[in-house]
Amino acid sequence: MKVAVGSRNPAKIRSVETIVDSIGWEVEGVDVPSHVSPQPFSDDETRKGAYNRAKGCIALGYDIGIGLEGGVEETEEGLFLSNWGSLVTKEGQTYYASGAKILLPDEVSRSVRAGTELGDVMASFTDQQDISKKEGAVGVFSAGYVTRSDMFAHVVKLLVGQYHYDK
Repeated sequence: MKVAVGSRNPAKIRSVETIVDSIGWEVEGVDVPSHVSPQPFSDDETRKGAYNRAKGCIALGYDIGIGLEGGVEETEEGLFLSNWGSLVTKEGQTYYASGAKILLPDEVSRSVRAGTELGDVMASFTDQQDISKKEGAVGVFSAGYVTRSDMFAHVVKLLVGQYHYDK
């Protein structure tokens, strides 16, 4: 089974590999567009980005496409970090899952609301480049208890579980 992750981000690819390795799926990261804004600002937009990435993998000829997208969601409590995933098969089956959410600190939220992508805010906040390819904001704000790969791995488990349930 040839599976593509709609991203070359190592954290996203790692999250898929750790889940599907035991079932023998070959995983490859590919560049496909999300067709949403660089910083998705709602669950709906984040979910659409994940779906578009998964669908883009299928268009490249893979058996299964997995799209993973991080975003933010405004609530009355503040701005939450969110994540969504979609698994699409070449036969057209589509599955969705969302994962953990965590409230972002006000100083980070202000910059994101002002139009700066969370990854850029986090680079400045932590003085580290490419944090979204490493532990991510969730890793920073959970003191390393949950990394970006961990957070997406949970979503991938839900996607693969739904896929296998239907078989």
